[in-house]
Amino acid sequence: MNDRQETPEEKRERLRQKEIKKNPTGALKEEFNRVGNGNFADLGDLGWKETGILIIFLIVGYVVYKLFF
Repeated sequence: MNDRQETPEEKRERLRQKEIKKNPTGALKEEFNRVGNGNFADLGDLGWKETGILIIFLIVGYVVYKLFF
């Protein structure tokens, strides 16, 4: 067997997959709730470049909004 320990992300994903198999309608409801509430973790594993681009995009969007409204 493998001696490598499971990371917290892998453990969460394994448990989530197990729950989806056990209760598909509950998992669907959870996904709809996540979309409604939003979650920064749902963006995926952003590196520093992607995070910087996201911040710049938000700032530019705010400036454009203030210019026109």
